[in-house]
Amino acid sequence: QVPLVESGGGLVQAGGSVRLSCAAAGRTSRQYAMGWFRQAPGKEREFVAAISRSGSSTMYADSVKGRFTISRDNAKNTVYLQMNSLKPEDTAVYYCAARNSVNLDYTPRVESEYDYWGQGTQVTVSS
Repeated sequence: QVPLVESGGGLVQAGGSVRLSCAAAGRTSRQYAMGWFRQAPGKEREFVAAISRSGSSTMYADSVKGRFTISRDNAKNTVYLQMNSLKPEDTAVYYCAARNSVNLDYTPRVESEYDYWGQGTQVTVSS
């Protein structure tokens, strides 16, 4: 198991910014590709962004491209999701996920490809 702890969620106005953090407690995160997913009320969980083990490759959902940035600090075992220009439709519970990966540049975007999940953090964007 890789305990993943998300933080940074909260209430923000439309157009504002929030940065989420995901800490991999107790184990180095550099062996894992990392991703963010979100689940809005009444909807299925969807892919948001992913970053490779090395940090050199990233991938985004079309709905957040140009507004969200995923990054990682392997020295701190932490992955970040910087969310700018937030919209009410970004309101959701955001989940961090980890995938044990041999490939340094792999950026999985399918939920079933991930091995470990955090508990989620709520982000609410008011209009």
